[in-house]
Amino acid sequence: MTMQEATYYLLNQLQPIYGKSEASAITDLVMEKLTGSGKAERMIYKNEAITAKEEEKLKVYTEKLLQHEPVQYVLHEAWFAGLKFYVDPSVLIPRPETEELVEWIIEDVKFPVDELSILDIGSGSGCIPITLKRRMKRTDVWSCDISEPALEVAKKNAATLNAAIQFRLLNILQSAEWESLPQFDVIASNPPYVPAADKSNMSRNVLAYEPHTALFVPDEDPLLFYKAIAELGKQKLKKDGKIYCEIYEDLGDETTTLFQKEGYKTELRKDMQQKNRLIKACL
Repeated sequence: MTMQEATYYLLNQLQPIYGKSEASAITDLVMEKLTGSGKAERMIYKNEAITAKEEEKLKVYTEKLLQHEPVQYVLHEAWFAGLKFYVDPSVLIPRPETEELVEWIIEDVKFPVDELSILDIGSGSGCIPITLKRRMKRTDVWSCDISEPALEVAKKNAATLNAAIQFRLLNILQSAEWESLPQFDVIASNPPYVPAADKSNMSRNVLAYEPHTALFVPDEDPLLFYKAIAELGKQKLKKDGKIYCEIYEDLGDETTTLFQKEGYKTELRKDMQQKNRLIKACL
């Protein structure tokens, strides 16, 4: 099988499920991972044969993709803020909206940042704390998660990307566990925030493969994580400290009210899709 034949094989398999545009994008990602060559190089060497091992891998990848497994899990890699992260189904796939959260934090920070300390709640792949550490190298960055498998992924990414992070296994909903944490200038979080009732609006690949504990919250208490973060902030934020969170688009007003009732000044920000997606809360 030549490189061109492999490309068309995958594309033709995926198009009926994903549509032309998405199938083409997925094919590019898979073929680059498979061959180690970019699109231009693959065009030049389109008549070169791929190896038997590569052909076998292609069939494995194709079968997983036909089962709607996200390509990031299939390839075990996802890009975030220009960095490549290892991902598997124990962590959420990093999303562009979360990049906007990170950029907001960075643009708000007042330099010099030698003494700045940041706590990330909900490590996942580690995309938030690792990106912050790499962009602001002299900051002290901590990150916590309730999931040991997620922390292992985050630690792996931190090691690969040379980011010194203090990781902790911690349930943010249990206030007794906060005692081990020091004081911070910034608390950042992309907590679970999708009400369980809205599962029907999620795509099949998200529901079937991404970790539900990192996505969904009870319908009767959809802001439970923000309540905990607001209370944690009152205990663990330094003077003039700030909280930055990603939020559910339909609960922007409710999340704002929650923080304001706890004594915070708030700012709500829309994402690139013009949806209420980010909040800053300052004491």
